[in-house]
Amino acid sequence: MAREKTLEERLFAAAVLRRSFELRGEEYSAGFRFVYDGVLRDMGLEDDAVVVYLVAHRDEVEKAIGRAG
Repeated sequence: MAREKTLEERLFAAAVLRRSFELRGEEYSAGFRFVYDGVLRDMGLEDDAVVVYLVAHRDEVEKAIGRAG
């Protein structure tokens, strides 16, 4: 059985997803909302927490998606 991800790991994954859509200019698309809302629900997260995490860890998130931070 896979181990449960920590809150930090879940926030990081959601932040990477959110930032990836932002960089493509698709953060307001129906596709983004569908996928992102499902990820938030499945991971037990709120968007506000992801945004706060993204602000505090932007360099790590940018590096994970292949952008220099």
